[in-house]
Amino acid sequence: MDAQELLNYVSTLLDQKGVGEGVLKHEESGTVFLTHPTPTQQEANVYRPLLCAVLQGAKEVGTSTRTLTVGAGQSLIVSNALPVVSQVTGATPEHPYVALVFPLDLDVIRALASSLPPSSRARVSDPFSICLADTDDALQDALLRYFHQCETDETRRILAPITAREIHARLLISKHGGMLQKLVWHENVASRIFAATHEIRSDLGKSLVVGDLAARVGMSSSAFFEQFKAVTGNSPLQYQKDLRLLQARNELRTTGSKVSEIAYGVGYESSAQFSREYTRKFGCSPRQDRVSSVVQ
Repeated sequence: MDAQELLNYVSTLLDQKGVGEGVLKHEESGTVFLTHPTPTQQEANVYRPLLCAVLQGAKEVGTSTRTLTVGAGQSLIVSNALPVVSQVTGATPEHPYVALVFPLDLDVIRALASSLPPSSRARVSDPFSICLADTDDALQDALLRYFHQCETDETRRILAPITAREIHARLLISKHGGMLQKLVWHENVASRIFAATHEIRSDLGKSLVVGDLAARVGMSSSAFFEQFKAVTGNSPLQYQKDLRLLQARNELRTTGSKVSEIAYGVGYESSAQFSREYTRKFGCSPRQDRVSSVVQ
């Protein structure tokens, strides 16, 4: 399939919805489409397990230890919930940045992976939870068919779920596949770190004792710390801190709760410490951020 077809489809959809800059949440397909006519500032977000395919332009995505640049014709797979910093670096009014974000269903990945013969299991030396690869023609074709099938109620109900499963299957057997396969194998490092990140995310207000968490996932403290950082790009405590601050930022922008209430709710015992770390992370105080988000 010509990659231009998928770009044309998404660009036309963005135009029809009147989105010249920013994000379009496409309810019919569950996919998010993004476009920017110029480079952006750095933005902190949490990436859930997803496929991000860049159709035009370029973007940088990274953690405190790793940064990847993804350009047109390439895609990222994120296999874990990760706090990341991202920035559109390649975009012009004539050729804006255009990308799609397709959420991954780990239950579907697990079901499909169980059908793979042992001989097809890919060996991956890099444990990092973000994998960059070229977007092959077959995957682009499946994505385009999926979007077309989501246009009508009948095909959305009958055909789209089949094609969504195909998209997951193609990722499993693509260059991205090794990382996804490792994630669903039981009792390996990737699955244990995944369990640890899930526990941290389930209760951000809870104090984190790294040694206790390591024991619960069946690892020594030293091995756990080393592998956690290799997989997520952050230490366990920094991972929790970033998630706390991102959760707090979301609550600041979407609720009327007091800053101190939000700080305590995400696990801070001191609102002053919360404000210092928030300012260091986002470049402005919680109150300033709340005001600026309302103005925008």
